[in-house]
Formats: sequence, structure tokens, C-alpha cells
Amino acid sequence: VQLQASGGGLVQTGGSLRLSCVVSGIHFKHYDMAWFRQAPGKERDFVSAITWNGRTTYYADSAKGRFTISRDNTKNILYLQMNSLKPGDTAVYYCALFEGGGYYHTASYPFWGQGTLVTVSS
Repeated sequence: VQLQASGGGLVQTGGSLRLSCVVSGIHFKHYDMAWFRQAPGKERDFVSAITWNGRTTYYADSAKGRFTISRDNTKNILYLQMNSLKPGDTAVYYCALFEGGGYYHTASYPFWGQGTLVTVSS
């Protein structure tokens, strides 16, 4: 199983980025997926999750109203559209494949992407 995240970069406050995560080696359309992020010196935190069919989404309070998670099961790609970015959003963003348990817990995700760095300048 491989998860390849991309789309990070440097953006100014108020800007937007779209992260992508290409998944291979597994039946992507059968699995719920999520995004986490980890700021320097901090724990890895839940950002958003989406069910296998894309019909239900979940967001951390910090992401609600600004971030949108989506997926394309025909291309095996997970997305995270991030708008109105703030310096506090600066982190390495990870995509992860969910296999059960709670969406908010890293232990529920046996497979992770390598991370993509998002830096928001003030």
C-alpha cells in the first residue's frame, strides 16, 4: 500500500492550497480516508475524514468552514481544499487510510503518506 501526498507549499495568509493524495496497492474505494497535520514540536492532529463513498465528512473545529475534503474513487485520489489559510495552519499534512476505531485517533490508521509541508506566512 502506498499513499503519496502532494500540493503543499508556501502561501500567504488568506491564500488557498489543494492537497492531493494518490493511493495505490489497495481498493481505495472501499476505505474511509483522512487528513492529519503535525506542526513543529506538536502531536499529529486530526484535520478531516471522509467515508468510502464520499457521502459523509468530518472536520476538526479548526478546519470547519475553511477546508473541504473530497475524493475521486475513479482515480484513487483524496483531496483537501484549504482556503483562508492562517499561520496556525502551518504544518506537515499527512493523508491516512482508516481501518476502524475512532477517526480522531492516529492508531486507527495503519497506512500513511509521507507528508507534504504547508507553510503560511503572515
